[in-house]
Amino acid sequence: MNANTRDTPSYQIHCRMSQEAAALERLCQVVRIRGFRIAKMAMESSGDALNIAMTLEGTRPIGMLQSQLEKLQTVMGVELTKGAEARVSQSA
Repeated sequence: MNANTRDTPSYQIHCRMSQEAAALERLCQVVRIRGFRIAKMAMESSGDALNIAMTLEGTRPIGMLQSQLEKLQTVMGVELTKGAEARVSQSA
């Protein structure tokens, strides 16, 4: 682990999305384009949905990433946790 990685903020995001072709790839693409690195990722299929837990690292505002993820048509909800902060958003 280098010094830059240690100083980079880390965030935990839990995302629930429809199980559709390329949905997971689109999610990863949005994360990358918004300037975050996926440090850890776990995905579980539950019926017609995917439950995805990710640990992300990045210096850009995490709220902007959350907002972009919520705009994906396949996303049903996003939960962001960083330390003691938590925000839950449900997409209609």
